Amino acid sequence: MSALADALSFAFGMFWEILWALILGFALSGVVQAVVSKGEMRRLLPNDSPRSLSLAAGLGAASSSCSYAAVALARSLFRKGANFTASMAFEFASTNLVIELGIIMALILGWQFTLGEFVGGPLMIVLVAIVFRLFLRRWLVEEAREHAERGVLGRMEGHAEMDMSVRGQASWWQRLKTPQGLTATANYFVMDWAAIWIDIFGGLLIAGALAAWVPESWWQAIFFESHPTFAKFWGPMIGPFVAILSFVCSIGNVPLAAVLWNGGISFGGVLAFIFADLIVLPILDIYRKYYGVKMAAFLLVSFYATMVAAGLIVEFVFDGLGLIPEERNAKVVEASVTLNYTTILNMMFLGVAAVLIWRYFRNGGGVRMLKMMNKPMAHGPGHAHTQ
Repeated sequence: MSALADALSFAFGMFWEILWALILGFALSGVVQAVVSKGEMRRLLPNDSPRSLSLAAGLGAASSSCSYAAVALARSLFRKGANFTASMAFEFASTNLVIELGIIMALILGWQFTLGEFVGGPLMIVLVAIVFRLFLRRWLVEEAREHAERGVLGRMEGHAEMDMSVRGQASWWQRLKTPQGLTATANYFVMDWAAIWIDIFGGLLIAGALAAWVPESWWQAIFFESHPTFAKFWGPMIGPFVAILSFVCSIGNVPLAAVLWNGGISFGGVLAFIFADLIVLPILDIYRKYYGVKMAAFLLVSFYATMVAAGLIVEFVFDGLGLIPEERNAKVVEASVTLNYTTILNMMFLGVAAVLIWRYFRNGGGVRMLKMMNKPMAHGPGHAHTQ
C-alpha cells in the first residue's frame, strides 16, 4: 500500500504541475481549430512537394493533439485525394508540433526540450519525405488506398471527421469573436480533452509508478549513463522501443519522458521517445486495419529509422551549441498543493475550463456528441464498418 501511495503521489504531483498548462494548451488549440476548416486541409495537399509538406506541417500543428484522431484524419485526407506522404506529414505534425505539447514539455522538461521538439519535428518530416521518395513504391500506395477505401474502423473516427470551424469572409479574429466562434472553441476544447484524457492519465500513472518503483541505478544501466559517448547513440535507438511498449501516446508520454530523462536517457533519446507516439502498438494495429500489413510494416520501419535519425541529429547539434541541460531535474514530484504560482494558475485556468465546458453543454454539446467521436460520419465515400 505504501508503494502504491508513492506512485499515486508522484502521478498527482506531476498532474498538479501541468494542469494549468494543459488547459491553456487545449484552449489555444480549440481557438485555432475553430477557424481552420478541415475541408481546406484536404484541398491543399495534392502532392509531396516542399510546399505541400510545409502546408501539411502547418495544418497539422493547428489540429488536434490526439494521436488516434490524427491517424484517422490522415486516412480521411488520403481517401479524399490528398497525397499519402503529405497525409503522413500532417499526421506527424498534428501530434508532435502542437501548442499544448510544447507548453507541457517546457514546464516539465525545460525549454531546451521544447526547442528540440520543434526543430526535430520538421526535420523528421523532411526525413520521412526523403525515405518515402526513395523506397515507397506506387503499388504499395495503391494497395494501401484499396484498404483505406474499405473504411475499417480505428479509433476517434468521428472526432477526426467533425468540422465545427466557423466559415465566412471575415478575418479569423472577427470570426472567433462571434458567438459561433466561442461555441466552436468550447466544442473542440471539450472533445479534445475527451479524446486524450486516457492517454494523459495513463501516462501520469505509468510515470508515477516508474518514478516510485524503479531504482535509479536500473535506469542508468539500461541507458548506459556511465558510457556517455555510446549513450548518445543508444538513447535515440532505445527511446522508440520504450514508447512502443508503453502504449501511451499524445501528450501522455511527456511525464514518462521526464522519468526517462531523470533516469539517464540521452537528450536525443527523449525526443525520439516522444516522436514515437505514432508507432505505439495500438496505432500499429490501426495502420494494419487502415492500410494493410505491408504498409503498416513499411510505416513502422521508416518511422522508426527517421525518429532515430532525427533524435541523433538534434542530439549532436544541440550538444555542439551547448543547449543540452547539464542537470537532470525534470519535474517528477510528489503530491504537494501549496499556495504558490502553480496553484494560483491552476485555479485561474480551471475557471476558464469551467466557462468553456458550460458553453459546450449550454449550446447543444453533450454526451451524445461525445459518443459520436468514435463513430464514423454518415457521409462520404466508403462508409466505415467494423472488422
